[in-house]
Amino acid sequence: MSDAARDTPTTVPPLSNEEATRLAAEVLDRVGQAVVGKRPALALVLAAVLAKGHVLIEDFPGLGKTLAARSFAQALGLDFARAQFTPDLLPADLTGSYVYDQRTSEFSFRPGPLFAGLLLADEINRTPPKTQAALLEAMQEGQVTVEGETHPLPRPFHVLATANPVEYEGTYPLPEAQLDRFLMRVDFGYPSADEEYDVVARRVARQREEVVVEPVTDAAGLAGLQAAVERVQVDESVGRYCVALAAATRGHAEALTGASPRGSLGLVLAARAWALVRGRDYVVPEDVKAVARAVLGHRVTVRPELWMTSASGPRIIDSVLASVPTPQTLERRDLQPQGAGPGPGQR
Repeated sequence: MSDAARDTPTTVPPLSNEEATRLAAEVLDRVGQAVVGKRPALALVLAAVLAKGHVLIEDFPGLGKTLAARSFAQALGLDFARAQFTPDLLPADLTGSYVYDQRTSEFSFRPGPLFAGLLLADEINRTPPKTQAALLEAMQEGQVTVEGETHPLPRPFHVLATANPVEYEGTYPLPEAQLDRFLMRVDFGYPSADEEYDVVARRVARQREEVVVEPVTDAAGLAGLQAAVERVQVDESVGRYCVALAAATRGHAEALTGASPRGSLGLVLAARAWALVRGRDYVVPEDVKAVARAVLGHRVTVRPELWMTSASGPRIIDSVLASVPTPQTLERRDLQPQGAGPGPGQR
């Protein structure tokens, strides 16, 4: 397949804010048919995809991480590929390689699993750093370089990676540069008793193991959703609030290193997508707070002497959210009764 054939058509269907919000809700509904009881986490994953980002899903085995990735690919109408990361996985196993074609007596490029609309990088922490690094160019630049030749990846292109936070034997911690390429890190958590029974009941009712999610849109439709996100407005006070949150992580007492400017940019992008999912064409501080832990938590490094304590990236973000003043946007001022003081959480 040629590179031109892999690219999404340049014509992106225009979507109004209402159409985009309705389509996003329908995608979440379809994915929710397969992944039970995880709508808040699924909404974060969808927001990251709409913001043209990549997601690291880190949680215990058996909580639906792989199922969620496959379901999103089906609902969004994207080509899906899965790469099982193992200690013997080579970079060429991801990017592809040149193979000698005896019919033409020439070397031709055979694409790897990276050439898909959505790649599931399963157990990404079980492969050596050299192979992990093969993802860097793909995730940041949307292309891969093999033997000096650059090959563009399809558009849209997204990586949903999974990692197991237990069983560290035989694993390789993700480098900071690799973690920084993920717009969000999301965890699902264990379901409630009712939700877990719902999983069992649905499996018995469908009488088969696999779950098939009907597509809601396609690659061009997703591009339209992403274009709608770009039209979401961000007030200067909200933008400065995002910068202040990222900057506060750098001076936190429990942090060795804080979020980089890529973190504040990611916060703005994710908040715009979250606002669209919530049905607005403008960002409010609550949108920023909703995505802050997922966007900034993995960009903060805890001081080594605190590793045996409860200190963690998400805890630092919670502390920063509590200490950085929340801006009073125009919408908040309009809703504030005349002569009243600041409301709860406003400073």
